[in-house]
Amino acid sequence: MSGRSPVTRVEKPWGHELIWAHTDRYVGKVLHIKAGQALSVQYHERKDETVHLLSGEMIYWVQLPGDTELRDQQLRTGDSFRITPGTIHYMEAVTDCDVLEASTPELDDVVRLKDRYGREGTNAP
Repeated sequence: MSGRSPVTRVEKPWGHELIWAHTDRYVGKVLHIKAGQALSVQYHERKDETVHLLSGEMIYWVQLPGDTELRDQQLRTGDSFRITPGTIHYMEAVTDCDVLEASTPELDDVVRLKDRYGREGTNAP
């Protein structure tokens, strides 16, 4: 139904996310990542997402097809990057960052390979 959409703030060990859109077809978020913090090294089995760096400086580590290692994709403010299912990736904030994320709606589709906050292998917040 058309109308105002609730905004949900979810606290994370690296900062927080604001879920500003959540339907059966898509999700919109703003990730606020504190300087020096990093998200999990992860991949998604079904979730397809595109991120857009709104502000700040971050290192965006991605393992592209054919690579055996994660490589810095050097996103600058205003740059966008798509992550398709199965792509290993993570974000590391150099300064406080705000990242816009648009994705398919599978919020719990996170396979954590490595996590500095002890959340490996889980879908926990």
